[in-house]
Amino acid sequence: MMSIIERVREDIRTGLQRDPAARNGLEIVLMYPGMHALWLHRLAHWLWRHGLKLIARLVSYWSRAWTGVDIHPGARIGRRVFIDHGMGVVIGETAEVGNDVLLYQGVVLGGTSLEKGKRHPTVQDGVVIGAGAIVLGPITVGANARIGAGSVVVKDVPAGATVVGVPARMAGRRDGGQDSALDHGELPDPVVRALTRVIEREASLESRLQQLERLMVDIARAPAAVAQPHPSDSEQEQAVMAALRNVLDPEVGVNLVDLGLIRRVHVCGGEARVDMVLTTPTCPLAGELVEQVRLCVRQVPGIERVQVTLLDEPWQWQWFVTRDENGREVPTVPTVDEREPAAHQ
Repeated sequence: MMSIIERVREDIRTGLQRDPAARNGLEIVLMYPGMHALWLHRLAHWLWRHGLKLIARLVSYWSRAWTGVDIHPGARIGRRVFIDHGMGVVIGETAEVGNDVLLYQGVVLGGTSLEKGKRHPTVQDGVVIGAGAIVLGPITVGANARIGAGSVVVKDVPAGATVVGVPARMAGRRDGGQDSALDHGELPDPVVRALTRVIEREASLESRLQQLERLMVDIARAPAAVAQPHPSDSEQEQAVMAALRNVLDPEVGVNLVDLGLIRRVHVCGGEARVDMVLTTPTCPLAGELVEQVRLCVRQVPGIERVQVTLLDEPWQWQWFVTRDENGREVPTVPTVDEREPAAHQ
């Protein structure tokens, strides 16, 4: 177990790494309220665990008055955690914060229930939470996730994901690195991206409609055509997968096939069976998404019946974010060779 002096030295090194404004360790020791709050919390937490809860609350109260950071003595905080500026940070009693977590000013890890027991978030290792972000309830923020400034998070965040907005929605995948950790105020907008995809899809549909109109005119002028053979089941499966690329996930703004949400398509005798997963188990638009899949598959020629099954399997990122010439994040879909294998395979 590390001694107190070793832990303090580790905290100072963390502050020098996480804050480019820090010039030396003496500044951190004397003038960083976030660091003072963490040191006082360790004392209060030790008193809390040894049954001296009133004294622990007094230490926590004095720490809040001095630093502006309110950390309940019962909260569990890991190593190399850094609170930048610190003013207005609130961490509840049953909150758990992992190692190498970066919190900016105004972050709240709050509860949503008056019942005893676990009611505050669990923040895993390497998470970055931007200024003014609020994380509520007994949810889990996965390792290396990033929460944008001013976001309100009320459901679980997958590991490595970036979430923004009120309520927070997934907006991409964090590409890692200390430089990206500081860009918590410059994050992609999933709503704008989804609307952009809708506009692009509308233009594509208009073009296809014009082509169909011209084709109908040509058919009307041409003699009766020879009947075409019925497509095979494998050909219809390919047609179904192509059709499902027209269905966008409402939270991410990318089609279901490229996201890896469609796990299997099987066609037999005019009946199509589609196995799919959701980006999050508690997706509020699950019913609407399943209905869109069903309607889209019914439009494939030769498909008379559609059965959609939601699998209880975790979803993993199968696409990533790159940056354009202006430095903005742009979602791109990897090739088959670049995609990571799914967790269930």
